[in-house]
Amino acid sequence: MKKILFLLLVSSLTFAQNANRNYLSHSWKNNLLEIKTSDGTYRIKPYSDKIIETSFVPDGELFNPNSHAVIKTPEKVKTSITKATGFISLSTKDITVVINKSPFRITYSNKGKVLLSEKNGYIKKDSTEVLQFNLDNSEVLFGGGARALGMNRRGNRLALYNRAHYGYETRAELMNFCIPLVLSSKLYAVHFDNAAIGHLDLDSKKNNTLEYETISGRKTYQVIVGDTWEDLVANYTDLTGKQPMPARWTFGNFSSRFGYHNQEQVEKTINRFNADGIPVDAIILDLYWFGKTVQGTMGNLEWDKDQFPNPEKMIADLNAKGVKTILITEPFILTTSSKWQEAVDKKILVTDKTGKPATWDFYFGNTSVVDIFKPEGNQWFWNVYKRLINQGVGGMWGDLGEPEVFPSKAMTAAGTADEVHNIYGHNWAKLIADGYKRDFPNQRPFILMRAGYSGSQRFGMMPWSGDVSRSWGGLQSQMEIAMQMGMQGMAYMHSDLGGFAGDYFDNELYLRWLQYGVFNPIFRPHAQEDVASEVTYKDVHTKAKAKKAVELRYQLMPYNYTLAFENNQKGTPLMRPLFFEEPTNEKLLNEKESYLWGNAFLVKPITKSGVTSTEVYFPKSSNWFDFYSGKKYNAGSTETVKVEEISIPTFVRGGAFVPMIETIPNTSKYSLENFNLHFYFDETVKTSTGKLYNDNGETPQAFEKGQFEILNFNSNNNGKELVIKLTSTVGKNYTTSDKNISVLIHNIKAKRIFVNGQEMVFKTFNEPLLVPIEWKKGTTPEIKIEY
Repeated sequence: MKKILFLLLVSSLTFAQNANRNYLSHSWKNNLLEIKTSDGTYRIKPYSDKIIETSFVPDGELFNPNSHAVIKTPEKVKTSITKATGFISLSTKDITVVINKSPFRITYSNKGKVLLSEKNGYIKKDSTEVLQFNLDNSEVLFGGGARALGMNRRGNRLALYNRAHYGYETRAELMNFCIPLVLSSKLYAVHFDNAAIGHLDLDSKKNNTLEYETISGRKTYQVIVGDTWEDLVANYTDLTGKQPMPARWTFGNFSSRFGYHNQEQVEKTINRFNADGIPVDAIILDLYWFGKTVQGTMGNLEWDKDQFPNPEKMIADLNAKGVKTILITEPFILTTSSKWQEAVDKKILVTDKTGKPATWDFYFGNTSVVDIFKPEGNQWFWNVYKRLINQGVGGMWGDLGEPEVFPSKAMTAAGTADEVHNIYGHNWAKLIADGYKRDFPNQRPFILMRAGYSGSQRFGMMPWSGDVSRSWGGLQSQMEIAMQMGMQGMAYMHSDLGGFAGDYFDNELYLRWLQYGVFNPIFRPHAQEDVASEVTYKDVHTKAKAKKAVELRYQLMPYNYTLAFENNQKGTPLMRPLFFEEPTNEKLLNEKESYLWGNAFLVKPITKSGVTSTEVYFPKSSNWFDFYSGKKYNAGSTETVKVEEISIPTFVRGGAFVPMIETIPNTSKYSLENFNLHFYFDETVKTSTGKLYNDNGETPQAFEKGQFEILNFNSNNNGKELVIKLTSTVGKNYTTSDKNISVLIHNIKAKRIFVNGQEMVFKTFNEPLLVPIEWKKGTTPEIKIEY
């Protein structure tokens, strides 16, 4: 009956795929369905119950099995093949692919619901190749990489050519991360598995057509489905790779600007942070570490000893204070660089058609680019990083990796510039990640990058949104960019807090951007040096308010680090659109400011000047409590809330557990021997769970090595009493310790309190209710509250 219903649905679609394409034969062998047609062969292969890959190989071409994005090995999936006079179908538990023989047509469905179908399928044009699909007229589309277009990207024709957009504000059609991935409100995604430049047309002609156009390469795409948004993203990141756990210090405060000119300035800046009592975990050095001038020195990649006379001591002194040193690097080697002749002699540069180093002019000088696709170029570049890491450098910044200027005439070992342009940053991050695994296997790399591709998250890439305008318009685009990239696997997308480009001076803007940054994957103020980006260089009043934001960032460290673990295990974004909560609420599909920070927090950034109140929608799955005042807001309501100067509107889900610590100078002082566990009691919530992930913050794959602990929190509420239980899961190679926990229970009027069966006597029951717990390792503490 289900199959009959499905076929009725398919037959109701009157479109044919390609009038000139005729079915000839098919075969099913080794988990591969091959369909021979009059102009080529389709190869349809299940990767899992929820992922199917389709490739078209035109007559006269050979199938190219190499993907830069996909790392998943196809699972052994239970499939069924149905053959009939007019069609063939391939079904997994979730996806069915129907191939109608005449007229030729391929349709994909999920559990009987039609998702999409090829329209004309593969089309060869004069200079490009196209894959074309039918859409229905109601679906909302997301994806295409980092853009500022509004959450619903349907109606746009998007260039797939990584390129910086300097000083952008509320609209940026082309940016540094062009990912050939489309996600639909119907809970499916299509990933076009080809790295060459091209276009992604999301129904720009308003004729219900999705079109992928490229200059060359694979005609391969994967259709991915999910039961929920979280499931869909999990399946995509299963296909392209999960983000490794970052080092814990990654979640601290960064001192960063363009740029620190000398060793004295670096040391003075960190000393100021310390003197002001402002937590800081890292300092980022821009161009001046290798040259006194911006132009003419790129590619030196050696310390300028006039300005940095003793970098090893500087780095060691910073490390002793718990502060990491991060250095900018670029792939460009200028002809004026001290490394130019070495690069030419070792033949590590991209070439022109004669085999000589290809050169061109751009802002920084006359240049070429390291050919990282060539083994010699790859190794040469890694040797630069290896030397710096051995000097104590704690992280790497890869800038201009689109590459910013990369003319079509350039040739690499992997193809022309246009064929590899979009995967240059991707492979640059891979180069660094592979080098760490090989030569520094006990360190988690920090790789800050401005450009990447599908799956770049698996290298530990920390993407940022480029040279955003230092303006309210610049801030307004950041939530959309971060949420969209999180849905596309790149969950650490973040911005230069305070804005980068221009000399606009506005302390209110700066504070609002930092307050948003508290609930961001990375907390990194950065800007041109016209206006200081560091909290410690602000005036006394602005500094005091900004310091509160930095302190809250550190207080949330246990919660944020646990979000990183969830992302590492499942691919779940740290920042989540509200429609993750209500996928059928059409109004939320366009919401581009409010978002969920993990499962517990609802955040509404303030993106305009002088705002004293704002409207907030509270998802209907929970009641919500103001994080600062405790005021309750009902599920499914829209309320006007007051906006405070020192914070942005932030709310906690009823029934949520939020682990926090007191402020620390930096993460070198991080410990869970004492921490606070906040529980937001809501009498309508009968059961809830939470957790806190912990490891040493440094060892790669600590979880897989059994070097971890997970603290589990459970609540049960029967209308008369609340029971909270604490349990733990300890890895086989982890030594846990006793803990002192302050359990703070919000919104409850207690009558009696029992800890481990023994009644506690309190003179008064404050709000929140504070219950101290001594958690001895190996025990399972329990709190029971009669109310």
